[in-house]
Amino acid sequence: MSPDKSASPLGPDLVLAGSLSRRADVLVIGLTTGSDGPEASVGDVLDDATAEAVLAGLVAVGATGKAEEVTRIPAPSGLAVSSVLAVGLGSPDDVDAEQVRASAGAAARALAGTSVAATTLSGLDLGAAAEGFYLGAYTFTEFKTKNNGSTPLGRVELLVSSPRAAATKNTLARSAAIAEAVAVAREFVNTPPSHLFPAEFADRARALGTAAGLKVEVLDEKALDKGGFGGILGVGKGSSRPPRLVRLTHKGTGRGLKKVALVGKGITFDTGGISIKPAAGMENMTSDMGGAAAVIATAVLAAKLGLKVTVDAYAPMAENMPSATAQRPGDVLTQYGGTTVEVINTDAEGRLILADAIAKACEAEPDYLIDTATLTGAQMVALGTRTPGVMGTDGFRDRVARVSQEVGENAWAMPLPRELRADLNSRVADLANVTPHRWGGMLAAAIYLKEFVADGVEWAHIDVAGPAFNTGGPFGYTGKGGTGVPVRTMIAVLEDIAANG
Repeated sequence: MSPDKSASPLGPDLVLAGSLSRRADVLVIGLTTGSDGPEASVGDVLDDATAEAVLAGLVAVGATGKAEEVTRIPAPSGLAVSSVLAVGLGSPDDVDAEQVRASAGAAARALAGTSVAATTLSGLDLGAAAEGFYLGAYTFTEFKTKNNGSTPLGRVELLVSSPRAAATKNTLARSAAIAEAVAVAREFVNTPPSHLFPAEFADRARALGTAAGLKVEVLDEKALDKGGFGGILGVGKGSSRPPRLVRLTHKGTGRGLKKVALVGKGITFDTGGISIKPAAGMENMTSDMGGAAAVIATAVLAAKLGLKVTVDAYAPMAENMPSATAQRPGDVLTQYGGTTVEVINTDAEGRLILADAIAKACEAEPDYLIDTATLTGAQMVALGTRTPGVMGTDGFRDRVARVSQEVGENAWAMPLPRELRADLNSRVADLANVTPHRWGGMLAAAIYLKEFVADGVEWAHIDVAGPAFNTGGPFGYTGKGGTGVPVRTMIAVLEDIAANG
């Protein structure tokens, strides 16, 4: 499922094991805080004497069990590994799936260069541990010519009581597929714009979709012009590398399946166009196609999991550049479907390409539509860099937010204030692409998109401007760069729709 041509794995091998093997170099255990000191979570892997010796060694070097704290000691005599790595889980009352996932990720980051690790974290939550180890170990290395002697974690043996049970195998298979899909989205986002421009992005999406058995359609600039996709063309006209629109379709087996449209913003690089951005931090705009990366990975994952739902994923792709051919502030373009738009700010380009794709997606009369984008800096002002904002039709918005919180991506429901709609009126066209003020910028962008969602479609817009790209230090199972948010939210929502309608 890797987006590059070599199809190399993006994380460690994940295998089930019923006991500690002699191939393992390190045993990873969990450590919780307690009133009398830390407590070890080792399941049935260690006998009482060995477990006590391990805990004593950890306490002696200052381990506390604080969440994501990593402590490594030599293994006691008789234990078939060279060392034991304890990772903090925090208070026992706070140990949930997301904490296991985060702690497993912290352990994986500390184990770079390890050939084989075994872990008891899988006894707490197999799926979360698998996802955490895979994603924590992920690194983007395509352009590294020297690894400084460091190699990724190679293999993780997930210790469970019944490794041959069908339910256990199914849990691991699902979690491994989800983790791989998140890593695919990360890989797209982390690929620099010199190597991932609209045509190349479309080619890679086509290859992934075809390999997964999806129906794939790619519209080039001529087809976009013929079809009337004025938003995508308007944004892309300043670049020498023309835009694309990719459609991936998964058709689940069965009758009466719900239809879900996914739409993701695919700006492969965003200078802001004529309304050019400041130079500081502009290199991070390689991430402005995180929404498209997420919907492509999610559509492929839906096929891989065989979800009983029809998914149409649309990824409009363009590069927003300033040039003699670029659109200007004050220009008027015509979105797909006929709505005219005065472009007040060329740096509010994401909504222009999304609107075309949303209007096109609604022609297929989906029951639900989810769009996602690194859309507004206002998202980070309102919610910070790790909390996506969700807007849309009230019931579906709340459903998406709830599911997102359950899987640990923690999206938060936000309103669409009616009074902001009038601020998008234009003097010369049907709409302006921005309001004349800075207030509620995330909400105003969603209100703009709402104009293109057909009546009767349950809709959710997920703004991941901050959460899709980590510019700070690593945490949990998230390194620097692309995060893969909101792949886990969208696949969980698709599963929820498949199960409950």
